[in-house]
Formats: sequence, structure tokens, C-alpha cells
Amino acid sequence: MSNTVDLKQTEKCEQEFMGHPKGLAYIVFTEAWERFSFYGMQALLVLYMVRYLYLDGNIEQVAGFETFKGIVESIFGTLSNDALAKQTAGLYIGLIYFFPVFGGLLGDKVIGRTRAVLLGAVFMAIGHFLMAFEHTFLLALSALILGSGLLKGNLAAQVGGLYKRLDQRRDTAFSVYNVAINIGATIAPLVCGTLGELYGWHYGFGAAGIGMLVGITIYWKGRRYLPADNIDKTDNPIKELTRNDGKIVAAIVLIILLAAFYWTVQSQVWITYPLWIAERVDHTLFGWSMPVTWFQSIDNFAVLIFAPIVIWRWRILAQRELEPAVITKLIKGFFTFAFAYGLIIFGEWLANSSITSGQKVHIIWPVLFHLICGWGFMHLGPIFMALISRTAPVSINTMMVSGYYLSIFAGGTLSGWLGKFYETMSPIEFWLMHIAIVSSGGILIWLLSKPLTRLLFSQERVVD
Repeated sequence: MSNTVDLKQTEKCEQEFMGHPKGLAYIVFTEAWERFSFYGMQALLVLYMVRYLYLDGNIEQVAGFETFKGIVESIFGTLSNDALAKQTAGLYIGLIYFFPVFGGLLGDKVIGRTRAVLLGAVFMAIGHFLMAFEHTFLLALSALILGSGLLKGNLAAQVGGLYKRLDQRRDTAFSVYNVAINIGATIAPLVCGTLGELYGWHYGFGAAGIGMLVGITIYWKGRRYLPADNIDKTDNPIKELTRNDGKIVAAIVLIILLAAFYWTVQSQVWITYPLWIAERVDHTLFGWSMPVTWFQSIDNFAVLIFAPIVIWRWRILAQRELEPAVITKLIKGFFTFAFAYGLIIFGEWLANSSITSGQKVHIIWPVLFHLICGWGFMHLGPIFMALISRTAPVSINTMMVSGYYLSIFAGGTLSGWLGKFYETMSPIEFWLMHIAIVSSGGILIWLLSKPLTRLLFSQERVVD
């Protein structure tokens, strides 16, 4: 009976959609709406706290706030309301990427991936709608963190589960999946951000919740086309690692630590950067003031533009045996981000110069900043993930790939802490600090490139 059910499930999964299993379409559209809800809420979060919720008279309405503040300040020191808002956002970002490690285990070992995704999506929808009430703010964030932890890793794993191990369509499927992520992330600030900034915060959060309900509906309708859940209830011991495996694991741990340098400056785009845009940038166009949240869309739109260009360029260079080595790509990515933050500083310098003194930063500089960051992301975000997946020992490969999210957890948390210095530093000093952080990551990986290459790619040419 079990074999018959599995066979029927396989036949349904193999029904094609543009040359791929039909289940891919449902997963991709679910992910697009999930990212719409996530990035829509995230685009508003810091602005909502600083401009409304964390103001005296409103902050007292948040249930459990004094306890939360006491715990946070016991770790990060005394914080003003603005600094606490940034630290809250940093912790939220960090925990969003920390909990998928546990959500993946729950999906694999206990309830199955499909149930985990549905349960996670329901928690996220609840969290978005709870954001409509000041009293339930911390409960809303908790529901979103828990929901994302259940959904994020399990939904991505289902993409791979649609294909046999050697099916070459797998890489294309993940590329389509990532395009869906960026489409949802690009549209979200335009819709949720506009509603939140111009018509009321709760309209923006409500739109994010509606987006999540659409995602749930799509996923529920397509569940019969998804791969069957094979819950692994065994407690198989991890295969004993060799001495060489131990060295590779140590190198990967170092890579994860270095990735935190990048995620610290990237996370600042979601934390302090929106406040800088609101205060320091002239974002009026032909008499119309562009919502602050729209800059988040430019950030994701840049990735959509440059992803195919970068991939095409690497493919052409590979045909000529000139494609940059993995470590070289990472080094270029770090310094590309340093250059991008340099454009912000240049814009600040021009605004403060004797010629234009007293003016705000021209909109062209943050726009260029996002475009350069989009190019830099293609040399860092996906490359880090691919590097770990490619080199980690087979017996702990999944665990090491999941460990990569710890770099985002560390980067988001640290970025929230750094946000408090925006109150005491000039904007130029603040962004110079971020150039120093991301440049340090680039310098360290450059200095360590030879030993990392030797440990991770002993039989491959990975350095130019």
C-alpha cells in the first residue's frame, strides 16, 4: 500500500511545468508571496518603531516591553529608544535566519516538510496580522520568527526533492526559486511600504499578512504535486570524520566567520540605512517625495538585473578558462561593498561641502549604492552558500550548510548594536566604520586565501 501511494505521489510530482515538475510552480509562487510578506514587513519595521511605536506614550502599550528591554540591555548595555529599535530589528533579522536550523530538523525528523511549511506559513500570517495591534508587537515578532524558521529551510528543501539526484534541471530550478525570492522582495516595499508610510502602518502590515494568505492558498492547492515526506526517525550516528575532514570543517567555520563581516554591513541596509535616507537624502522627484521604503526595492531589483549578467559573464570566462576562482570572487565582493559605502560617504561630503553646504544628499548616490551592492551580492551571498555546500564532508553537509545562517544571525545582531553609534557619530563617520568592517573581511580572506585554498580545494585551481 505504501509503495502504491509513493508511486502516485511521484507521478504527480513528475507532471511537467515548462519542462520541470509541476510542483515547482507551486513552490516558486508560494516563495514569491512569502518573500513579499517578509520584505514588506521588514521594510517598515525600523521606521514603524522609531517614528511611532517606540515613542513615549506608545511604547508603554507593548505587552512585556519592560521585560524585553531589560533582557536586551543586560546584553548590549543601556540603549535609547531609537537604539533599542535598531537592536530589536537586528535581533529580529538574526533570529529569522537562526531558527531555520531547528525548523529543518523538525521537518526532516518529526512532522514532515509539507506540514512544517504550512504550519510556518500560518504562524507568519498570524504574526503579520498581530502587527496591527501595538499591544501584541513582541508576540507578532515571535510568531514571525517561529514561522519563518519552520518554512524557510523546508520549502527550499522541497525544490531539491522534486528531482532525482543526478537530474541536471535541479540547478535551473534553484535559479528560478531565487528569482522568485527577488521578485517578491522587489515588489513588497512598493506595496506594503507605500501603504505603511502614506496611509498608516497597519495597512502595510495588513498587506503583508494578505500576501502570506495568498501564499498559503497556493501551497495548499499544489500540495499533491509536492514530493512525499519521508520522515527520518532513525538516530543514525554521523560517519566518523577523517583528519582531513576535520581540517575542512575548520576552514568552513572560518569562512562562516568571515561571512559575518559581510552580513553586518548588508543588514545595516534594513536597520539604520532607512533612517539615514529619511533624514539625510533628498528623495523628491519632480515635486513628489518617494517613500523611504522604495529604496529597499532598488536593492533587490539590482540583484534581478545583475544576476543573469554576472552568471553569463562567468560562463563566457569559464569557456576561456578565465573564470575567477571562488576565493577571488569573495574578495571582489567584499571590496565592491566597501566601494558602494564609499559612494554614500562621497554623497555626504558633497552635501557638506562649501559649494552645497546645508543641502541634503542627492538621490543619485543611494541609487548607485544599491546598484553596486547588487553586483557585490552576486560575488558574496550565493558564493558563500555554494562554497560550503561544495566542500563540506558528505556526512555533515546539510549541517554545515545550515551553519551558514549563523553568519547572518551574527551579522544582523551586530548590525543592530552598531546602530546605536549613529546617534553619536556623524553620518560620514558611521558609514566609514562599515567600510572598515567589510574591508577587514576582504583583507582577512585575501591573507588567508592560500591556506583556505589548500584546505578546501587541494586538487583544484581556485586562485588566479
